[in-house]
Amino acid sequence: MQQSLFTALLIASLVLFCFSCYRRLSLVAVGTGEYRFDQPLIRLKEMLVYAIGQKRVVRRPFGLNHGVIFWGFLVLALANAEFLISGVFPGLSFQLLPKTLAGALSFAFDVCSLATLVAVLVAAVRRTVRPPFPEARTFEAYFILGMIALLMTAYFGMHAAEIALGKVPAGATLPVSSALAGLLAAPALAVVLPGLPETFWWLHALVLLGFMNFLPFSKHMHILTAIPNVFLRTLGRPNCQEREQFAEGNRYGANSIDQMSWKDLLDSFSCTECGRCQNVCPAASTGKSLNPRLVVHALKENLLENGRSVTTGRPAALIGSDCGQSAEASLWSCTSCGACMEACPVFIEHLPKVVKMRRHLVQMEAKFPEELLNFFENIEQRSNPWGMAPSERVKWASQIEVPTFEAGKTEYLLFVGCSGAFDARNKQVTVALTKVLDAAGVSYGILGKEEKCCGESVRRLGNEYLFELVAQQSVEQFRSKGVTKVITQCPHCYNTLKNDFRQYGLELEVVHHSELIKELLDAQALQVGTVQELGDVVLHDSCYLGRHNGVYDAPRATVLELTGTPVKELERNRENAFCCGAGGGRMWLEEHEGTPINKNRVQEALAKDPDTICVACPFCMTMFEDGLKDHAGATTQVKDIAEIVALGLKGAAS
Repeated sequence: MQQSLFTALLIASLVLFCFSCYRRLSLVAVGTGEYRFDQPLIRLKEMLVYAIGQKRVVRRPFGLNHGVIFWGFLVLALANAEFLISGVFPGLSFQLLPKTLAGALSFAFDVCSLATLVAVLVAAVRRTVRPPFPEARTFEAYFILGMIALLMTAYFGMHAAEIALGKVPAGATLPVSSALAGLLAAPALAVVLPGLPETFWWLHALVLLGFMNFLPFSKHMHILTAIPNVFLRTLGRPNCQEREQFAEGNRYGANSIDQMSWKDLLDSFSCTECGRCQNVCPAASTGKSLNPRLVVHALKENLLENGRSVTTGRPAALIGSDCGQSAEASLWSCTSCGACMEACPVFIEHLPKVVKMRRHLVQMEAKFPEELLNFFENIEQRSNPWGMAPSERVKWASQIEVPTFEAGKTEYLLFVGCSGAFDARNKQVTVALTKVLDAAGVSYGILGKEEKCCGESVRRLGNEYLFELVAQQSVEQFRSKGVTKVITQCPHCYNTLKNDFRQYGLELEVVHHSELIKELLDAQALQVGTVQELGDVVLHDSCYLGRHNGVYDAPRATVLELTGTPVKELERNRENAFCCGAGGGRMWLEEHEGTPINKNRVQEALAKDPDTICVACPFCMTMFEDGLKDHAGATTQVKDIAEIVALGLKGAAS
């Protein structure tokens, strides 16, 4: 009777589970096409490291506890498979295997069940006492943890009762169950003991089948989608956006689920709602309305609500104030720093989704913050954010002689960038950099008034059409002048010339000035002395130099060589560094919500009591200089890495 009833329940449960998964996962197909199956061996390796190995999960303090639950789930999947099969065919079990192997499996299942139960209890306490984010105390979360705990309890109850009744021998292969068997063998339980194995067996069966069918309807569907989502991740660093094709009748950006890619939609099902992205997001951390977790969650809700109506009608908008939508203000708060993507254990790509929605607002509805109107016009008409005349681009060099780039004669183009050419403070950095290059005998030249804005902020702000025009002009110019190697002092220019321009067929060897300076020092092409006046130095990692392009060590090594002392590290550094607040086009926008991001970062830096804050980005320079104005008594100075090396040149000369 038990066998027949269980077989019927199992078949019904499997059919319902497969149907539920199909109903949900088939919604992913409404997204646009995207190829994510190249380099399968590399993808497999990444999946083993990050999904199975839980590399990103365990690098946070509480992540090990989740790792125990996950690895326990993998091991116990074997035990549960045996349980289901033996429920239909009682003679089939691991006991048919050689005794040594069967014993090893029993031991593994017993110990893993205990480890998982303990980890689940710890997770429940942590979620109650110190949740990852305030909204984490949900019924669903506790229900899932309770079901896992019930599975472990039923497992121990079933085996311990069988040992207590003498049906299974106690011993080292079932250490935990054997210890519990002594409790169940107490005289007070003698009457109920004979029925306990079957009771716990059915408890285990019903909870397992119920848990399986609850998964597709809960956030824990990530158990099914997270591993393939890691396999399908963007290989390398996601530092470039998809290029749009401009033609009459096309739609641009995304304001409905069918305008997102299928991978964007799979991301929404893979979100574990762990809250790591919002905890590291500069906007969310400073009281802005943007929450990267909620952007992904809204996408999932919109997909579930409207996925089946895409082919029959117009799906609901992704941008708005209703359920399943992201607010406009939140989208403009993004600094494109990439911290959310760096923190995500399952490699959800939040930033491209935000940019796609920005593109829709800018290009389809002409809806964007008022400050950007002049910005876009200045880029289009004068090729710089301030609308300055092209002749002004070379005024920074009025007191020095700077060579002009000549094809076939000059090795490097020094791409000064708009900030380096027009901003008063960053002009000083440009001059310092040329002194360093001259001292090292580097063959370089500039384009002077012919240089154009690279368009980096334009692209991150969603004006892809304008970026297309800017990029095509620059690419044509570089090709006509024979530019193959470029030095930049701005990480935003660096990222655009190195990564974005590849989409236009231009392969450049781009080096950031911090990298080149390190190479020159290593080659002893620069003679520098010790710089004493810097005092204690803290280093701020630029998002577009660090997280987006992996350059962390060069500026640190240079400061060490120039001062003889390692930099003081900020609490949030390297891949965990906090944005200055200027990325994603925020350099050209005021902050109307919460606390200014740059003030948050400046306070973090001042907490280290530094004499000097070292940066390697003109945007960071501006944000730190502005942030320090609120600390009238502070004597801390901000220096670019090029300025520090230029001071060392003076030291060597003296």
